[in-house]
This record gives sequence, C-alpha cells and structure tokens, in this order.
Amino acid sequence: MKAIIFIFIGLVGQVLMAQVPAPIAQQYNRILIQNGRVHTGLGKIIPRGVVGIEEGKIILVANALTYKMESSSWDTIINIQGQELYPGFIAANNTIGLTEIDAVRATNDYREVGYISPHVRSLIAFNLDSKIIYTIRTNGVLICQATPRGGLISGTSSVFGLDGWHWEDAVILKDDGIHVNWPSRFYQTGWWAAPGLLKENDKYATVIESLTAFFKESQAYLSEKDQEQISIKHAAMRNVLMGNGRIYFHADFAPEINDVIDFAKVFKIKYPVIVGGHDASFLADRLKENDFTIMLSKPHHLPYFEGDQPYDNYQTAKLLQDAGLLFCIQNAGSMEVMNARNLPFLAGTAMAYGLTEEQAVACISYNAAKILGVDHLVGSIADGKVATLFVSKGNALDMRTNNVSLGMINGRFIALENHQMALSKKYHQKYQLTD
Repeated sequence: MKAIIFIFIGLVGQVLMAQVPAPIAQQYNRILIQNGRVHTGLGKIIPRGVVGIEEGKIILVANALTYKMESSSWDTIINIQGQELYPGFIAANNTIGLTEIDAVRATNDYREVGYISPHVRSLIAFNLDSKIIYTIRTNGVLICQATPRGGLISGTSSVFGLDGWHWEDAVILKDDGIHVNWPSRFYQTGWWAAPGLLKENDKYATVIESLTAFFKESQAYLSEKDQEQISIKHAAMRNVLMGNGRIYFHADFAPEINDVIDFAKVFKIKYPVIVGGHDASFLADRLKENDFTIMLSKPHHLPYFEGDQPYDNYQTAKLLQDAGLLFCIQNAGSMEVMNARNLPFLAGTAMAYGLTEEQAVACISYNAAKILGVDHLVGSIADGKVATLFVSKGNALDMRTNNVSLGMINGRFIALENHQMALSKKYHQKYQLTD
C-alpha cells in the first residue's frame, strides 16, 4: 500500500511539474517603467525613456531626462536602467496554439478535411496550455497569428496575445482574414539535392478556374437578400469580399505573384497580402501600386535555385525596405512553432544585411501589426496602445544578448518560466554549476 501511495504522489508531482504557469492577475493600477532604452517600434529610440501604464494601456512615453516625475502618482515604479524595452514581437502566419508535437498527429489541429474551407476557424482551436508558448514568450514573442494550413483555401486565422486562461481571454482580433494557397506554375524535378529541371504544372489553370469560380459564387450569394440561405463556406467570405478582412495569398515566385495581383484586381480585394514573397522585390513597383503588403518568408533557408547566392535571402528585407513596401518577417516552415522563439534573430539577420536596428524591430512588431490590422492596439510603444511589451537585459535581436527580464501582455505581467528553464535549473543544481 505504501508503494502505491508513493507511486501516486510521484505521478501527481510529475503532472504538476508539467503544468504551464497560470496567468498572473494584475496587481497595480498605475505602473511606471523608467530609465531603459525604449524601442518604440515606430522607427524611434529613446535612449533613456519612461513608459507609463494605467489599467493595461500605455498613457505616457517620454524622455526620462526631461520628464518631471511625481512618484506618488504611480502605484509601482520599475527601474530598468541598462536594459532595453520593446513592443511585443509578433509571430505572423504560424500554427502556434494549433500544434504541440509535429510528429504526434493527435496534437496537431491546424488542418481540416476539405479543399476549399474558408469557414474553418483557428479561433476556437487555439490552445493556451501549449508548453511551447512559454518557451516562445521568453524570447519576446508575445503575439501570434494562429493560421490554418492545407487545401486551396485553408481557412480563417485570428490574432492572439500569448497569455490568458482560454482563447476568449487571448484573442486580439477574431477572423482577421482567409488564407489562399496559390498553386505553383512550375515544379522542380530530379533528386532532392540536385538542381533538377523546371516543369510546367499542367493543373495550374484548372485550379485557378476553380478558385475564381468560388469567389464569383461567393459574391453572388452575398448579394442575395435572404442571407440565412447562404452556405457556411460562402458566408465565411463576407468579411474579405466586403473589404473588412485580409486575404493572405501564399505565393513565392514572380509568375504566381503576377497572377495574384491580377486576381486581386478583378475581385477588388481591399487588403491583399503576399505570404512568402521570395520574388517580391522583383515586382515591388506593381505590388506597391496595387496596395499589397508582404509577409516575407524566413531568411534562414537555403537558396531555391542553383544560381542564387547563399546570402540572397538575407538581403530581401533590405530590398523591400528600399522599395517602400510594407512588410514583416515570419518563420513558417519546418518546425515553425518551436522555432518561433528565433523570430527576433531572423530580424537580427536582416539588420546585419542592411536594415537599421529600428527597421528590423519594426518588421516583427509595428509592421506586422499594421499588416494584420491590429496596429491601433499593439505593435508599438505609444500613447493609447495596449501594454504588450517586454524588457531585455541586452539587444533582443541578438541571440547572445536576448535575455527577457520582464514581460506584459494586455497590460498584465506574465510568468517567464518554462519547462526548459526548469530542467536547466534542475541540472545546474545536480552538478553544482554556477553559470
């Protein structure tokens, strides 16, 4: 009996250790964070700034050298001298909260059966008890766009802050847009490591025809007076066709991007976004003329073609910046959820290859917020914005110095522990390590 009791206690202990931290209740009404280097996300750095927060919103952004502080007017004052304050970084186009372990099918909830599925919503599938979320937050990634995958139209994404008891707590913007996986005009043949040959996709025209037909059907249905008779798929298109939501066209190369631009013009899409955009810099003028924004694929991947230089992908962000296009950096691809913690370092690479520090910060904060349509709430350190921010002991875009010491989401302090830190502490104690 004693053995059974000890086993039970041990199992309970393991379960408790596996649990994620509970959200922290807000304890202060007026908070002042002072003396840190403030990155506003809007292209400006305040070398020594003060940021005031009341009831979860930013009410003050000023220079500490000129701000006349009355300590009695603040419930708590946090001195971050020598540290850096940033707006929360945004992981766009990711399956955060929809995936836990890539190799375990039961933990993946990012794809539904069906080829055209705009009615599939990531909103209600978003899981805040994911352990991965807590490893992502400790690098300053505090917001995500949970995005469905698969098919021609994957479904509808939503934007979340990475804290709360459930998705209703976390959601920043419900159903921000639908995702269209534009087919490739060409595909590569040959062994995976060889250059191979490009062949034309003979099904390309058929797929585009089916997509066009669905959009036309949706427009026709939405013009009907009896809206209750509309199918759930066509009803899901209402937001984007009425100009209130985004359409995210997943496309990389120039032939497809040109066709996407033509398609968006036909259906008068108000907020078109290219996701991927490997060749976007070659079509910058046309994209800009047609009000496209870009979610640029991660720079840390191998060149696509034999003639590409190894550093070409690192320089794309600078080319888009010089062309005057609004863009952000995202990290969709292999193991994208666990690797979302590396998003700041993707921006750091873009900085090493031409962006200024504040341009690099903006492309994972304010720019991303603007593309997603949530820039009035998050993405920058400015009056009236929701206090979603973090403090790092060093430059957050450098993996050697990114060390988050304080974080807030929706005006609440967040726990910065995760299971990786717990394991590190455990074995530091076991082997009596000091660093």
